[in-house]
Amino acid sequence: MTVRINLLPHREQKRAARQQQFLILAGLVLVFGAVIAIAGHTVIAAKIDNQSGRNSFLKAEITKLDKQIEEINSLKEKTQALLERKKVVESLQADRSLVVHLLDQLVRQLPDGVYLKSIDRKGNNVKLVGYAQSNARVASLMRNLDESPWLESPVLIETKAVVLNNLRVSEFALDVKLVSPKAPDAKGNPAEKKISQSSNSKDEKA
Repeated sequence: MTVRINLLPHREQKRAARQQQFLILAGLVLVFGAVIAIAGHTVIAAKIDNQSGRNSFLKAEITKLDKQIEEINSLKEKTQALLERKKVVESLQADRSLVVHLLDQLVRQLPDGVYLKSIDRKGNNVKLVGYAQSNARVASLMRNLDESPWLESPVLIETKAVVLNNLRVSEFALDVKLVSPKAPDAKGNPAEKKISQSSNSKDEKA
């Protein structure tokens, strides 16, 4: 007598069980992958937010620094402008003082018989044009100018004989430099004394 056993239902049950296990495992893998993806996205998003915050902070600080640099540059420009104005004012004051000394020295050092027609000043260079009774008077003027503490290096440009008011005189033109007072001499006498000495010698000659 032969016994037949049908194994088909048992195989189908095993196949169904394996499919169920596969589906469960696939579901777990999907869930685990989703959890990892979400966690990774959260971490990356947090880092991005943190970096964005740092970038915003840096931009704000850079903006502040740019404003401070602009203010510093503006202050530097204002300071430079004030310094230039100060230099101009000091130059004008010094120039005014030099003009006063120039006129004073010309009055003091001008010998008798010499008359100035024009005074042309460009910086520290002064050109004198005038008339003298003789060339000797012109030479005397140049010596007096050279002895002045405010004037130096007189150079005669030209001299020529002309007739002025029916009188024969010498018309001259010379250059002289306007400078600051000279240092005291070897004996310790201040340069200002040269003015009085030359003035006295001029008075004695007169």
